[in-house]
Amino acid sequence: MLSSQQRLMLQDIARRIAHGETVSLQERITVQKHADRHPSVRSWLQRAQRQRQGTPGTGLDRLLSDLDLGAADPGEDFDPRRDDLGDWFGGAPPWLRRS
Repeated sequence: MLSSQQRLMLQDIARRIAHGETVSLQERITVQKHADRHPSVRSWLQRAQRQRQGTPGTGLDRLLSDLDLGAADPGEDFDPRRDDLGDWFGGAPPWLRRS
C-alpha cells in the first residue's frame, strides 16, 4: 500500500517523464522499484512512457493507449517467431508471475 506522500511523489515523477522533463537516475530507480510491486504504479509509468512517445492518432492504437493496454515500447511485444513464451513470462513483473 502506498502512502499519500509516496503516491504524489511517484505521480510527479511519471508526469515529468511524460513531459520529457529531467528525472534523476535515483528517481527512475525508485519509480521502477514501486512499479515492479504495484500494478497501479506500473500503469502510471507505462502511460507516461506512451505519452512521451506521442499519442497515437486514431483507431486501434488510440483505443489501446486509452485503455492502457499493450506495451509502452513497441519493441517489447512478444514475437512468437523469435521469443519463447516461458522466457517472456520469466521477465514479467513479480505481481504478474504470481497470477
